[in-house]
Amino acid sequence: MIQRQLLQRLKQSLSRAPAVALLGARQVGKTTLARSLVESLDATYLDLESQEDLLKLSDAGAYLRAQSGKLVVLDEIQRAPEIFAVLRGVIDEGRRQSLTQQANGQFLLLGSASMQLLQQSSQSLAGRIGYLEMTGLNVLEVGGGQTPQQGLWLRGGFPGSYLAGSDDAAMDWLENLIRSYLERDVPLLGFRVPAARLRRLWTMLAHLQGEPVNVSTLAANLEVQRAAVNQYLDILVQLLLVRRLPPWHANVKKRLVKAPRYYVRDSGLQHRLLAIETHDDLLSNPVLGKSWEGFVIENIHSVLPQRTASYFYRTAAGAEVDLVLKLSSTQVWAVEIKHGHTPTLSKHFDRACSDIGATHKYVVYGGDDEFTVGQNTTVISLSKLMAKLQLESYSAKSAGGA
Repeated sequence: MIQRQLLQRLKQSLSRAPAVALLGARQVGKTTLARSLVESLDATYLDLESQEDLLKLSDAGAYLRAQSGKLVVLDEIQRAPEIFAVLRGVIDEGRRQSLTQQANGQFLLLGSASMQLLQQSSQSLAGRIGYLEMTGLNVLEVGGGQTPQQGLWLRGGFPGSYLAGSDDAAMDWLENLIRSYLERDVPLLGFRVPAARLRRLWTMLAHLQGEPVNVSTLAANLEVQRAAVNQYLDILVQLLLVRRLPPWHANVKKRLVKAPRYYVRDSGLQHRLLAIETHDDLLSNPVLGKSWEGFVIENIHSVLPQRTASYFYRTAAGAEVDLVLKLSSTQVWAVEIKHGHTPTLSKHFDRACSDIGATHKYVVYGGDDEFTVGQNTTVISLSKLMAKLQLESYSAKSAGGA
């Protein structure tokens, strides 16, 4: 099993809060991570897609109180949102009975949908729950070298796809996942959207990876109203399948692009939607650069220090930064993303960095070296930039007494 870097952060979160919600797309590895955590603990695991386990929760309050002293793992928690109110009562009882007023590490909630879970838990568990998001496998977890990185880029970060016996088997796995989402998961969550129409939109976004999205054009192509397209976009974002990257919103006295950018979060899913099946297919496809951009952005997000905010920056005149990371009030990292081994910077890059007050300037490229170009801009490999971000995360924890 590939060791997931999120495991240590999950242990820390459980030591600080009575409940922790671990959010991530289906099949991203949440259950495997949770099972590796509970192997050495006195724990109870319930899969809320199992009728047998749901039956145990027919009197949820009594059952959960009987598990006092154990870590209770509730998988696919969005299937039974009524349990949140029960959890609140059980957690508060545990706090009252604890001399330290803490009853941490009682519940680990695994969810495959973002907003539904957050809305339910924020209403019932405010002040009692912490949140972590689990992405697919990242470059550091699979080794960081060029060969593993190429395989991860083509197949994506879902373990079932990345670890498949061949590229062909990986694409079959991804196709089955796409169909499962469209035909099973979306309807189960209460969304009434024709599967074929949602797939068409998903495929359009794969073509438009990281590009400006004209909702009216999408609506015309799908033969629906703008409001319907916005609803469909929300569904894909809520299912953690598409990332909505907001524009930098600081008070810059320039005409800025204000519409968000959308990225299919998993590169393997993007390639399957576009029928890109081999690395050679990818290298000859017009989406190559934007595919690499999305891959880099997702890998970076997998290691960001908590409380980091991410944006893009673009002015109407064309000054642009692909990814802006606000690590703190005093640290803003500007990240430009280039696929080639000899990256060239736009003449507007330094101006854009000045606009946003960037304290660090990086260009992530396809090579392995690290060197400085221009005005204090560092050209760096993806794995090395991710390692720097991990160091920032550790430094922040040390400064906060973690």
